[in-house]
Amino acid sequence: MHLTPREQEKLLVFTAAELARRRRARGLRLNHPEALALLTAEILEGIRDGRTVSELMASGLHILGRDDV
Repeated sequence: MHLTPREQEKLLVFTAAELARRRRARGLRLNHPEALALLTAEILEGIRDGRTVSELMASGLHILGRDDV
């Protein structure tokens, strides 16, 4: 399988976000790279769904809470 650098980066973000979701589901607090990957993946999915920038900015405030990091 041949992936472009952009596709490789998106796959890495997705994988890191999935790991972060699993850890958060187990009640663990996320470190900085995990939190960033989770935020990035959620925003990228919103873009893919056709959401506007203002919608993404508003939803980004509710992805993680203080107890998650």
